[in-house]
Amino acid sequence: MAKKSYEYTELIDTTADNEFRLAPNDIVDFRLFTNDGFKLIDLSTMNDNSSNNRMSQQQNNFYYLLEYDGMVKLPMIGRVNLAGKTIQEAENFLEEKYAKYYIDPFARITVSNRRVVVFTGDYSQGKVIELNNRNMTLVEGLALAGGIPRSGKAHTIKLIRGEGPTPNVYNIDLSKIDYLDQASIVLQSNDIIYVEPRISLTTELLREWAPLIAVTTSVLTLYILIISL
Repeated sequence: MAKKSYEYTELIDTTADNEFRLAPNDIVDFRLFTNDGFKLIDLSTMNDNSSNNRMSQQQNNFYYLLEYDGMVKLPMIGRVNLAGKTIQEAENFLEEKYAKYYIDPFARITVSNRRVVVFTGDYSQGKVIELNNRNMTLVEGLALAGGIPRSGKAHTIKLIRGEGPTPNVYNIDLSKIDYLDQASIVLQSNDIIYVEPRISLTTELLREWAPLIAVTTSVLTLYILIISL
């Protein structure tokens, strides 16, 4: 039996830090310009092709993996830590690093593999949602997954964030307008949204007895066919 005294992570004011932050296993598309964005720098001429961090190259776009420790190996500057930074902070950070080699460097970063998993409460139906917007909110993620069904509890939504045995678990209530500020929390890569389903005794009984009813119906149908011959 599940414990009812579980202590959920406190959901601080969502407007205080309402931005997406880079995390391990994110794949970033990194482009670098010089002269405040006038000329694109060809990263292929200074990249080590043997690096495991560079994922692929497509039309002057270069993809790099943030490793488990948040470090990423980039051309010329080597390994740097981008985990925990917003995209704007990461761009500013890289511009400072590349300022040693280029005049007015201009960095642009996008994350290509941002996604969350949503269980809507519709009898364990799950969906993987791509986070196409930089700062996609909880309510937007739920909407993309089809919303909260009638079988889901809008007042009992779990947002699970972080890896390992002790992730942060937020208990969110979207059943009343008074709590809708919680809907503006920005989703992060690999978040899990779980909408607790409503337990219907009738539905559960039908689910349990459905195989027996099907067998009984088949036997009766076969019996009627036999005696009618």
